[in-house]
Amino acid sequence: MRCDKIWTGARLATMAADAPGLGLVADGVVAARDGLILYVGPAADAPDLDAGETISCEGRWITPGLIDCHTHLIHAGDRSHEFELRLQGASYEEIARAGGGIASTVRATRQASEQDLVDAARLRIDALIAEGVTTVEIKSGYGLTTADEARMLRAARRLGRERSVRVATTFLGAHALPPEFVGDPDGYIDMICTQMLPAIASEGLADAVDAFCEGIGFTLEQTARVFDAAAAHGLPVKLHAEQLSNLHGAALAARYGALSADHLEHLDVAGVAAMARAGTVATLLPGAFYFVRETKLPPIASLRAAGVPIALATDCNPGTSPLTSLLLALNMGATLYRLTVEECLLAVTRNAARALGLSAQIGGLEAGKSCDLAIWDIERPAELVYRMGFNPLNARVWRGQ
Repeated sequence: MRCDKIWTGARLATMAADAPGLGLVADGVVAARDGLILYVGPAADAPDLDAGETISCEGRWITPGLIDCHTHLIHAGDRSHEFELRLQGASYEEIARAGGGIASTVRATRQASEQDLVDAARLRIDALIAEGVTTVEIKSGYGLTTADEARMLRAARRLGRERSVRVATTFLGAHALPPEFVGDPDGYIDMICTQMLPAIASEGLADAVDAFCEGIGFTLEQTARVFDAAAAHGLPVKLHAEQLSNLHGAALAARYGALSADHLEHLDVAGVAAMARAGTVATLLPGAFYFVRETKLPPIASLRAAGVPIALATDCNPGTSPLTSLLLALNMGATLYRLTVEECLLAVTRNAARALGLSAQIGGLEAGKSCDLAIWDIERPAELVYRMGFNPLNARVWRGQ
């Protein structure tokens, strides 16, 4: 069987959908052709492979390339001053209502050119790539006009062309109320549905649509209107839900078959059940939980009991999670949420792929999927979750290269 490359002498954590646990293989082989996995499994069961190149892994571990399935990587400016205010006792809501929060990043982002946004974000995405990340979701949401949102999404697409990484883009126009619409949130939602989203969709800039359903964001009814507009354009949805309060946004997202509902600290039992029925992924964001010193944990036990898939992501953003290390997010998921090693590793591979609607392409070492690999200098997979501030990546492979 002809292939382009073979990786031999590897220990594998395949994260395959039909494999138990992490899908461990003690002496494994990965073979790739045309950027796709041709064979993965025990060396003893491998077919006769004729490769253009053979790489010996010398006992190293191979996992699927990691997936950061929730980021706000494209933005201008920073909010270090707000960090100081929170240290002095100000709440996230108080800062937002005083004109800070998302609104302050909107002002900075509107003033930035597309090149400015790409240049700033390149440093962030490079930090993720250096840790074995091969797929990154990037949201808009700091422009809040058609032109500014489109510029953010174009910048995100450019990152995907400039770097060897898959970028999934999400339109988050319903992130905050722009200054032009103060006192008129329904008018802004009208503009999203009739102008912004059609323009974004016609240009093919978004792979999904998101919203911030919260007391300082948008209501259930307003979110539903955005979701209806997304459906009219054939775009899947996801939702920032139940971060600061329980507005039952996760249940709404589930009714629309959302790919994921994210944050979820205030998620209730009914919301968990709705997500389980819909197959909606629970994307947990420990960086934000840590950074804003949240004390209410997401309902991990209820999510487990209901069989809701759990993903983890950095939520990289300037205000509540200036985090560009998915490996640190793994450790936070274990220490803050008490997720197991297995849950954490599946959360940034198989379940993260599902949260992006990309399960058929990435997230596991399986024949037919993209040959996205992370090769690690570790003795056991638990090291990826256990260590803090330590990067054991030996090599990263994206689409076979």
